[in-house]
Amino acid sequence: MLDPAQQLSDHADRPRTRRNILNDFLFILAMLAAIAAFVVFALVLVDLGTRLISRPCKVGSVHISSLADSTHIDTRGAVRSLQAADMQINSQTLEAIWTPMNLERLAHTYWRFLTRCTLGLIQIKFTDNERLVVFLCRPFVLLAFRKPEFKMDELRGIVRWRIERGLLVAALGIDGDGYLEIDVARKPSEKSGMSTLHVDVEIANYFPQIAALIAQWFYAATQSKIHVLVCYAFLRSIARGDLAQSTSARFAPIEQLPTPSGPRPRDSGAHPKNPRRSNVFVSSS
Repeated sequence: MLDPAQQLSDHADRPRTRRNILNDFLFILAMLAAIAAFVVFALVLVDLGTRLISRPCKVGSVHISSLADSTHIDTRGAVRSLQAADMQINSQTLEAIWTPMNLERLAHTYWRFLTRCTLGLIQIKFTDNERLVVFLCRPFVLLAFRKPEFKMDELRGIVRWRIERGLLVAALGIDGDGYLEIDVARKPSEKSGMSTLHVDVEIANYFPQIAALIAQWFYAATQSKIHVLVCYAFLRSIARGDLAQSTSARFAPIEQLPTPSGPRPRDSGAHPKNPRRSNVFVSSS
């Protein structure tokens, strides 16, 4: 038989153990609640930032009205997201920069902007055949794209990166037909001496890992909103004319590049019920 004193000691230890378990459980709940509150707060800030950045404003001599956004997920779980802006720019200025080199600079500006707006947390690694979007360092590859494909003629230019793999890509999207694309097109404006420049940023046939592992609504409430905010900010940054330096030493003339074909992103697929259109006006000075 156990000593009576030992029995009393064991009896006293049991409630203490239960209290410890309860305290640990409550601590975990409190931590989860704090994390959830932080995530909700961050998403509210992202939504607020998106609303603010899409409002009409002026960047230097550039007048920007609200931007356009069209994002939806089809029955397969594939995402198509389009952000667009229009610019009224001096025709001679646009003619001078309408070259394959500046199209490549525009593409490189997108990657530079992605690193800047995330304060360096997102880095872009360039190889001969890939563009890697990594979190801090190489092992954490969020998205891997194939090398860019360029198409250009006298009226339209396209840069397309095909999606290969990454931590943010579901199995259905690995080495599939998904892509990220920047599409620019120009046409004469109603104003004398001015041209209209259309700029579309599109990601299509992208299968997000977050939607596959959790739910589509969770992707729509998190990663999708961040993507739209980044694209809006990028489109506004173009108005400053601060293009990144080219990473290529040689460029083929426009005549030797494949000719763009098919409708522009904004002219294909479904549009939102209440699209936010963008008009950007650049003074002729």
